[in-house]
This record gives sequence, structure tokens and C-alpha cells, in this order.
Amino acid sequence: MTIIIIEDEVKTAKALGQLILSIRPDAQILSYIQSIDGAVSYLLENDQPDLIFMDIQLADGLSFEIFKNVEVLSPVIFCTAFDDYAIDAFKSNGIDYVLKPFSRESISQAIKKAGELKNFFQRNKKMMPDFDYLLTRTGENKGKSSFLVFKNNKYQTILTENIAFFYIKNETPTIVTFDKTEYQITQSLDEVHKLLSPIQFFRTNRQYLVNFSAIREAEHYFSRKLIIKLTIPTEEKLLVGKEKATAFLSWLENR
Repeated sequence: MTIIIIEDEVKTAKALGQLILSIRPDAQILSYIQSIDGAVSYLLENDQPDLIFMDIQLADGLSFEIFKNVEVLSPVIFCTAFDDYAIDAFKSNGIDYVLKPFSRESISQAIKKAGELKNFFQRNKKMMPDFDYLLTRTGENKGKSSFLVFKNNKYQTILTENIAFFYIKNETPTIVTFDKTEYQITQSLDEVHKLLSPIQFFRTNRQYLVNFSAIREAEHYFSRKLIIKLTIPTEEKLLVGKEKATAFLSWLENR
């Protein structure tokens, strides 16, 4: 059995790979892939594996975007930290999922089911899931609705909808609201990213997490990058690298 793992957290991907091999020693992990673009490139350039383990939320967007750019014939086991409406859609279309954190039992059952569904997609293409629909339904997961902050010796609750962006200021994660007030937070940007709705917020680069409502326009920049202009000013140019530019534009279009 050949397998690829699409997961943006390296430690999680490696742990999953080791668990799979402990269950199926005959399995071969062909590749660990961390992004949408990387997955699309791999699937276009290589023979498709017998099975794919795929995280839903990747660093450059939702993994459903992969299916819009390449025909995926392999059975897919989706991995997610959110037990939301999309899960029911996956199951009704014969695609299994494992809920994080993984367990030996959940992975073993998923692999068994994948074996029973071998060649399912080739024989039943008409039953392929509607990924545009799933992308929309996943938007119903609103993410964290507020953040508790401490400023001027007082604790305050800041509604997520009032946050224009999160960014790193002097090595400290910071909230900036639409009224231009700043609040320092204790969570890392990686931690915050996992708490937010992937439909409403995008990780433009390592320094910024941006609310869709704060985006005024995007322009082409040097070296196939994008420069993003917000409704409130940022301390430096807000750039999206060429490796994320396509995912960012797709995120803007598919909300």
C-alpha cells in the first residue's frame, strides 16, 4: 500500500506516518506534503498512491482547493480537529475521516475502510463529493469568537469580528482592531491561526494573520508576489509570497 500524507505540521505528519507503519508494516509512505501547491504538484507529476491522508486546514488554505486543480483518484482519509458539518458530508460520500488527536484504533479503522473502498472513486466518479459545497459548509465553523486580553491592568474581551489583523510586533503576537487599538496576547500566531475560521482569516506570511473584512485590495508585486492593502495601515508592506499567492486569490474568490 502506497500512501502520501498532506499535513502542514511536520511533527504531526511524522507521528501519523509512524502510526500507519506500525499498523501496516507493508505500507510505503511516498511523501510528506505541507501545502496545497505542493500537493497539486506532486499529484500532477507522480503516479497517484493507494491512499491519501489529508489535513483539512493547511498553512496556505483549505485542502479542498487541491481537488479544484487536479483530479484525485485515490481514496482520501481526511484529518481534522473540527467535528463539524463537513464530516457528515464526507461520510455520506464514502470518505472516512480521523479526528485529531489520532489514536491507533481510529487510524486502523480508517485504513481498513480504505481497503474496502479500493478503486471506489474510479468506479463511482458520479459520487465524488462536491468540494465547493464542502468549502462553503466548512465556513459555518465560525472559529473562536473572542480573545481575552490584558491592558492597563484590566482584562478585556475583544470580539474576533472586531479584529483587523494579528501580527508579530517586537517578537510579540499582537491584536490590532479596526479602531487601530493594539493588544498583546500570549498565544503564538500558529496557535491563533488554528483557533480562527479559515474562511474569515488568512495567514498571509509568518508575521500576519488578516481578517477578510480588513482587506481593501491586492496588487501584483515583484517576483510574482502580492502586496495587500488593508483598510487600516500596517507598519510595513504586507506581502504574500509567490508560493501562497494562488491560494490567497482563491481564498478571496471562494468565500
